[in-house]
Amino acid sequence: MKRTGIIIGVLLAVGLIVLSSAAFTVRETEQVLIRQFGEVQRIVGQPGLHFKIPFIQKATYFDKRILDFDAEREEIPTLDQKQLVVDAFARYRIVDPLRFYQSVGNEAGYRDQLTQILANALRSQIGSITLSTVLTEKRADLMERIADSVDTESRNLGVEVIDVRIKRVDLPEENSQAIYRRMTTQREQEARRIRAEGDKEAQRIRADADKQRRVIIAEAQRKAEVLRGEGDAQAQNLYNAAYTQDEGFFDFWRSMQAMQKGLAPDTTTLVGPPDSAFFRYFQDQDPDEAMLDRSAN
Repeated sequence: MKRTGIIIGVLLAVGLIVLSSAAFTVRETEQVLIRQFGEVQRIVGQPGLHFKIPFIQKATYFDKRILDFDAEREEIPTLDQKQLVVDAFARYRIVDPLRFYQSVGNEAGYRDQLTQILANALRSQIGSITLSTVLTEKRADLMERIADSVDTESRNLGVEVIDVRIKRVDLPEENSQAIYRRMTTQREQEARRIRAEGDKEAQRIRADADKQRRVIIAEAQRKAEVLRGEGDAQAQNLYNAAYTQDEGFFDFWRSMQAMQKGLAPDTTTLVGPPDSAFFRYFQDQDPDEAMLDRSAN
């Protein structure tokens, strides 16, 4: 009885091993090749649980989703002999797993092939155009041609290339430094030209302003001289009219003006002979009247 139980347990274990070797699961994102002694027997693309001959047939899985591939940075010359460092990527999908397996074996093998295919397409297409074309809207047409070229070669390997894009286009470091130096020189020349034009315009404006200033000052001086002459003439007319009306008062008033201008504001001392014409209005004045006048002041 005990031996029978052992035999049953062994048979169950062997059955489980055989069943696990025969059964396999396919996910929705996978496709499977069933190989027997190295030859492909069938392709399983439907998701779910499937079976194969245990220990004889083997299942090889391939992803059927869209996959990404980042290419190595390539230094590529353009038609006008300008070196560009191109960083590109591709997106692809395995559409024929049998051909894919027979041609490249696995994804690592295809990535090695795709590296060369993409590099050749980039060199062929970028080498046929100038640098200025790469930097314009024609770049979209360029990428479409590159994608078509890569897709055509990849179809022979059982792969559909969905898209190819250039992530970045740079100049080599030595070229970049030379271009930066040339750009700096050009900007400095432009700055010097603008400064020279500014200095020239500033000098013109200053010269024009000086000219206008001299004209304005000369015109103002001319008007001032005219007005001063007219004022002097009117003053002389008034003096003459006043002199003809009362010669004695006019003479007295002019003498007082002369004293006011001759005597400093902080002193009343004047050195000179007492009988000079400057004091003639003080020589005949009565002392008592002088005292009264001083008291009144």
